[in-house]
Amino acid sequence: MLRFSNALEAVHKSWLSFQTMTTKMMSLVLLVLIGVTHSLDNGLARTPPMGWMSWQRFRCNIDCKDDKYNCISEDLYMEMADHLVSDGYRDLGYEYVNIDDCWAAKQRDSDGKLRADPERFPSGIKKLADYVHSKGLKLGIYGDFGTLTCGGYPGSKFYEELDAQTFADWGVDSLKLDGCYSTIDDYAIGYPLMEFWLNKTGRPILYSCSWPAYVVFSHKIPDYAAIAKSCNIWRNYGDIQDSWGSVTDIIRFYGNDSGNFSSFAGPGNFNDPDMIIVGDYGLSFDQQQVQMALWAIMASPLLMSNDLRIIRAESKAILQNKMAISINQDPLGIQGKRVYMVKTYGPNLRKNNKFEIWTRPLKDSRFAIAAVYYGTGGGPTRQMTSLGKIGLTNQNGYTLTDVFTGQPAGKYSLNTTLTLRPNPSGVLFFLAVPQ
Repeated sequence: MLRFSNALEAVHKSWLSFQTMTTKMMSLVLLVLIGVTHSLDNGLARTPPMGWMSWQRFRCNIDCKDDKYNCISEDLYMEMADHLVSDGYRDLGYEYVNIDDCWAAKQRDSDGKLRADPERFPSGIKKLADYVHSKGLKLGIYGDFGTLTCGGYPGSKFYEELDAQTFADWGVDSLKLDGCYSTIDDYAIGYPLMEFWLNKTGRPILYSCSWPAYVVFSHKIPDYAAIAKSCNIWRNYGDIQDSWGSVTDIIRFYGNDSGNFSSFAGPGNFNDPDMIIVGDYGLSFDQQQVQMALWAIMASPLLMSNDLRIIRAESKAILQNKMAISINQDPLGIQGKRVYMVKTYGPNLRKNNKFEIWTRPLKDSRFAIAAVYYGTGGGPTRQMTSLGKIGLTNQNGYTLTDVFTGQPAGKYSLNTTLTLRPNPSGVLFFLAVPQ
């Protein structure tokens, strides 16, 4: 009996292997048929998308019995949609309400379709989408390319076409596709395949890929040209955590720009350093300004992950800063870069506190400039440079405005000494307009 059972198991494994191989072959054939020159053309993300996402703040909290206020449920997303409207976020461009992992039932229905957890989403995703749309907002949802999501819910592997159509039927406007329970060898087939099926639905669905992040985790350089052909936005690095260390780690990864991924950013395609955590617990006021400034400079999606019901006024003011948003949403879509970096002497006289300047070219020959000081002791640092040294080129010079205060910061020629004094773990953020 044991031998027979083992034989059955061997047959089953062989069948699964054959099925996987067949699916890969069919996918390759399909990709050939749709053409090697095929590229993403859904008309979306002409500027970095803005909105709200649940993951960083609310994670996979499914305990709606004892923690109803914070659990992943239709009530949570409806409340966030309400606050995006009533608190003025929508009118500034924050339009997506994005569901993340742990929304689904553990099993697909009898037709193989994904379904929402019936206790936490009793009205279903279609009704939730209708509610979000009634507020003038858009609904995003989460899926996974693998057999399971990272939280252990049904993934889309072998179900891409069905899931794409299901999302479209529900009225979903954005899909974040994660990459757990799969292998990076499958990504070059699977992620473009899902993009193909999304487009086939006829519904515009913004496509967010985790494809390059998993390649980076494997210590390889992603094929950003291929990724940009299939994805509107893409995650390059690990999940952001509610800490200054996490924010600076991401900023430094983007500053290093391995693989020159900044060059692939532009209207329709943007690198995604992950969610905005302004308004949560882990950042000081100055550190929150750093994140907002650098995400604007890097042409990053502005997807808040916080609790809009209880956010502090000073955090709300950072998120709603119109000049910072306008820099982020600049129509040229050029990703800013780190252009200046020095080690500064700390109190112990060792060169260990980094000072950086980032710039971003904007429409009408303007520039955004961010000077960041990562020191954690003492007072503000003093650094002297000039606009010419950091890459600005207008021969008549520029007028600078402090983005966070809205106050004039002076007029400078290209060679005039510019003295910068950012606070520890702080930023100076300027808009430079040619004179």
